[in-house]
Amino acid sequence: MLNLVSIKRCLRICTAAILVVAVHSDCLMAAEVYLEPADFLSQSFADNVPKAKRLWLTKPIQSEIREIMGHDMGRLRVHYWLRGDRTAWILEEIGKDQPITTGLTVEAGKVADIRVLIYRESRGWEVRYPAFTDQFKGATLVDHFLLDRRIDGITGATLSVDALTRLARLALLLHRHATS
Repeated sequence: MLNLVSIKRCLRICTAAILVVAVHSDCLMAAEVYLEPADFLSQSFADNVPKAKRLWLTKPIQSEIREIMGHDMGRLRVHYWLRGDRTAWILEEIGKDQPITTGLTVEAGKVADIRVLIYRESRGWEVRYPAFTDQFKGATLVDHFLLDRRIDGITGATLSVDALTRLARLALLLHRHATS
């Protein structure tokens, strides 16, 4: 039988647990999977996905990545898929606090497709819609690793828009190195 001391101790532990969960609730948010990476690759290559390749990130490439991303990727190599002049990349970039997993297809030096695969942020998920991502189709890199066009933002999703824009620039750069 529980006595009053045991009940008070149990209440304190439960209260502490609830506070921990409340303070760290952003960490408990489930990732929203919009498209599995394998399905993205299957769609990118019409159900005939080539074997993955690796691009080694040499010091010159890492320097270019830093210019685009504003930070290092923290890797020595990146995986990609190549058939002809079409490459597919599954890349991640932090929006506000969490990574946004994005699938990007580049063909002949132009963005062919960009898809948000997994979204983990609490805001800005609107970047997954074609009304936003279609702006990237046909985009190329110009001077200073910038896109050849302006990408319209989404109110309340500025950091997610910026993350996807950097990823598009990165995929174009990596495509350039993978196909040269």
